[in-house]
Amino acid sequence: MNEAVVAGALAVAALNLLPGLVGAVAYWQADPEGPAARAFWPLLRIGQGSALTLAIAVGSQAAAGKRPTEDLFYLYALLPLAIAFVAEQLRAISAQTILDKRGLESSQAVGELPEAEQQELVAAIVQREIGVMAASALVVVFLALRAAGTAHGF
Repeated sequence: MNEAVVAGALAVAALNLLPGLVGAVAYWQADPEGPAARAFWPLLRIGQGSALTLAIAVGSQAAAGKRPTEDLFYLYALLPLAIAFVAEQLRAISAQTILDKRGLESSQAVGELPEAEQQELVAAIVQREIGVMAASALVVVFLALRAAGTAHGF
């Protein structure tokens, strides 16, 4: 079973590395409608799904009484779910941060701006969201690699 857990953790790392890198490219390109930005979101959700799948598999193994020799494994295997949750919260806050930075009270105030300024504002929000989520995917890569390295004794 040890090989399956290690393979699962490595798969999570690989499936999160791709959106992490694509997201970094999309962030630096600052084009919310560009190919990197369009590809980023589905790739990110696939990576997040893989982390959830690993957590379920690890929970199943624990329920079956199979435990690794290092309890630190659980931290590395389950922390990606917390990282994804926190990143989603930061993503939600990022829009308000951009609005505050521009002196806008709410999203309704955006509708009163000229079309070009609205598009610029939306692009800034999407860019920040991509940056936050790409960083979270790269953190998950690190954690998944650590999980693979500590999955001994199953």
